Amino acid sequence: MDADALADARSREWARLDELSRQALDGAGVDELITRYRAASADLADLRSSVGSSPQSAHVSTILARARLRLTGQGENVLRQITRFFTLQLPAAPYRLRWTTLVIALASLAVMVGVAIWITSDPALVAALGSKADLQYYADHSFTDYYTENPAAEFAGMVWTNNAWIAAQCVLLGVTGIWPVMVLMQNAVNVGLAVGIMFAFGRGDVVVLYLLPHGMLELTCIFVAAAAGLHIFWAWLVPGERTRGEALAVAGRSLGTVAIGLVFALGLSGMVEGFVTGWGLPWPVKIGIGALALAVFLAYMLILGRRAQRRGESGDLTEFEAGTPTLVAG
Repeated sequence: MDADALADARSREWARLDELSRQALDGAGVDELITRYRAASADLADLRSSVGSSPQSAHVSTILARARLRLTGQGENVLRQITRFFTLQLPAAPYRLRWTTLVIALASLAVMVGVAIWITSDPALVAALGSKADLQYYADHSFTDYYTENPAAEFAGMVWTNNAWIAAQCVLLGVTGIWPVMVLMQNAVNVGLAVGIMFAFGRGDVVVLYLLPHGMLELTCIFVAAAAGLHIFWAWLVPGERTRGEALAVAGRSLGTVAIGLVFALGLSGMVEGFVTGWGLPWPVKIGIGALALAVFLAYMLILGRRAQRRGESGDLTEFEAGTPTLVAG
């Protein structure tokens, strides 16, 4: 076979195949692409069997590779995937949790306030927590020294990793239905105890001022993580038309991204706790910085999340990334 003669005879067909592989296609266009792909594949086989490697066979092989990607699908560019993840997938997931997060926040705050009031209302309860000297030292020194006894960067990293680990546990172990509730109760009771002790020893203003700057964002992140975990548990408990495994897989993929997002949010909270809370700035500035950090997170969760949901995002992978779902009746 003369490779040059075949190239001259087939050049228009190969050019048409290359054109089809680069443009949007309707049904007829897809049919034509498949037909021309098969014909070009036969031409490539003839070229390789008769003349082996040649410029003509390399040219046809390149066209066929592009057409094959068009037929079988291809992933997005990595930069586009990253942009899509942070602007659509990631904010869509916590947006779905907004009402559950609000309920959890109100319930947790009620427990904190209830425990604090319970402690301060009965001196016997305060005495049961330790000796008066130890509790007085905690109120006067230990509570505030905690924020400055280590270098700011080291302390910020420590609280960041600890809180991120707690948030990840709430999400990943949420399927148990118990772990997020246990974390929330433990956190609420501990905060309530600290507040109760501080108020009992006349240091209520200190505890409020030290908790607010970082605590607004930090607690919100834990509430979101618990909400994600409980939603995963609910998907397993009440799968609807799907099997339990399928429902759990979808919920785990779409809400597992929350753990990733909270790593960044808790990093911001850790910076506020390490570099702002315990250091010499005016309290209005400290609280303002904490409120700004919370506002940034809520804007990302609610504003970007609402926009992403309107575009059909749920936080789950695309069908190309996750595989074609099983169709169900109903």
